[in-house]
Amino acid sequence: MDTEDIEGSVDTEDMGSEFSLPRSRLANERLHALIPGGAHTYAKGDDQYPEHLAPVIDHGRGAHVWDVDGNRYIEYGSGLRSVSLGHAHPRVIEAVRRELDRGSNFVRPSVVEVEAAERFLATVPTAEMVKFAKNGSDATTAAIRLARAVTGRPRVAICGDHPFFSTDDWFIGTTPMAAGIPAATTDLTVAFSYGDLAATEELLTRHQDEIACLILEPATHTEPPPGYLAGLRELADRHGCVLIFDEMITGLRWSEAGAQGLYGVTPDLSTFGKALGNGFAVSALAGRRDLMERGGLRHSGERVFLLSTTHGAETHSLAAAMAVLTTYVEEGITARLHALGERLAAGVREAAAGMGVGDHVVVRGRASNLVFATLDEKGQPSQEYRTLFLHRLLAGGVLAPSFVVSSALTDTDIDHTVDVVAQACAVYRKALDAGDPTPWLTGRPVKPVFRRLA
Repeated sequence: MDTEDIEGSVDTEDMGSEFSLPRSRLANERLHALIPGGAHTYAKGDDQYPEHLAPVIDHGRGAHVWDVDGNRYIEYGSGLRSVSLGHAHPRVIEAVRRELDRGSNFVRPSVVEVEAAERFLATVPTAEMVKFAKNGSDATTAAIRLARAVTGRPRVAICGDHPFFSTDDWFIGTTPMAAGIPAATTDLTVAFSYGDLAATEELLTRHQDEIACLILEPATHTEPPPGYLAGLRELADRHGCVLIFDEMITGLRWSEAGAQGLYGVTPDLSTFGKALGNGFAVSALAGRRDLMERGGLRHSGERVFLLSTTHGAETHSLAAAMAVLTTYVEEGITARLHALGERLAAGVREAAAGMGVGDHVVVRGRASNLVFATLDEKGQPSQEYRTLFLHRLLAGGVLAPSFVVSSALTDTDIDHTVDVVAQACAVYRKALDAGDPTPWLTGRPVKPVFRRLA
């Protein structure tokens, strides 16, 4: 299907029956032959898409991407939520180009490093020091190491309701993909439930003086219950542990200063990434000066190997981060993301209800970070129905593993997405009436990322 003229590319209720991606299929075979999993991020794997219908991307601009088969899609969840301004954003690209001819990595710090730190801390004033890295896992693991060092405690308490914190052993050992990780490492990680202060206090009491930190995303697809984050702050203080906010997703999308800026609760440490570079590789560990300085040179205590990365301070990535932070503040990007998300959520809900599947295709989350659930006849999450839904979206020119918006989307993009969703929901209704989505599938259903067997 050539969707260069994307409006009007969908004209039948049973769209998708002839949709195919022959060049992408061949490219995926090449990827699997050379790269374990066929992708460098498990969430980008072709097992996350209908069989043989996983587009391989050629290029992107704004809110659109083109695959190697020549199809154009409206893209959501761009770069796993990292490209929040749209692909090849002019302001970001200009900042990067200015640095490329000046060199990107030196034997001593660049002045760009202090400029980026100043810009970050001006935008996130609840933090006092910051150190940059290339990916979120390095930043969160550095926060864990620092918390263990300053408290002298071995255990880490993670929010068990949140899907991902790090590729490192302390977290991956708690998932179904724990192969290769010693049980002794996994045993040091315990879990608490989001929103349940009483259960968290019981956990801290049961492991009295053993838990170094509480780490959680301050918000996800649900808002924190009133007083919850402040309650965690009080528990951490009372039990002498470090409070860490994983702001990889909430950073910039919730407010320019992250969820901590929006909700008014200051963690001891926080980690940022995703939107910070608009696709360029940059993450950040930020927090209290007295804690962060333990990874520095201006203290008399035992040194902590906090973060030390060869490419952590590449000048062009830090220039991208500065341009992103400036753009968010000067152009009101967070507010735009919320407005676009509200328009999309309202349209999808109306379309689903109009086709009689409003209780089965469910949009959830903050407007700037929308996800969707696909539920079966009994109201249970269904990978089969997700496969059906994704297939129809792809065939209509919408690439949407989530409904997470970028600021590059237009009202026309949103309207077209809603039209495609409506037609996908018509097929969804047929499958529900039949009590079986299988006849509308072209192969195996999509699979969860975290599973024990391939």
